[in-house]
Amino acid sequence: MGLLRPLPAPLRLSDPSVLIATWFGVGLLPKAPGTWGSAAALIIGAAIAWAAGPYAGPVLLAAAALAFGTGIIASNRYVKAAGRDDPSEVVIDEVAALWLVLAALPLEFVAYLIGFVLFRLFDIFKPWPVSLADRRLKGGLGIMADDVLAALYALGCLAVLAWLSGGLLL
Repeated sequence: MGLLRPLPAPLRLSDPSVLIATWFGVGLLPKAPGTWGSAAALIIGAAIAWAAGPYAGPVLLAAAALAFGTGIIASNRYVKAAGRDDPSEVVIDEVAALWLVLAALPLEFVAYLIGFVLFRLFDIFKPWPVSLADRRLKGGLGIMADDVLAALYALGCLAVLAWLSGGLLL
């Protein structure tokens, strides 16, 4: 057995839409592809923030918007070719959503770890309206929208944590 799960028959990793949708194959790792995709997004997001320096927030926000837009297109193509709604190997949604969370945080290990954990919790448990978007929206927009809503929940919790700690925690 190989390191990566196989792609559905008509799809190839060399296809740009597949590369984007699976975040360069990270979504094909066995077990917990959403967590793998989020972990890869965390590493790349930290690199983006470090390179952007004082402009990390706006640059990550722009990167999240770019990932969101291209994610809709790539996910639409992936879903149509695979013949399945919201395949687990499509993880570009985790990338866009986590970068949205990171855009609001200082480039610090604890802050990024808390943001990562909160996002994953809301992405996994899908409170309303995340669950509603997950059930009702289809195609690329549906794949992307529920994760962005989960990111908004994480951002809300981060704001409460920052307020409770008087800004010391984040």
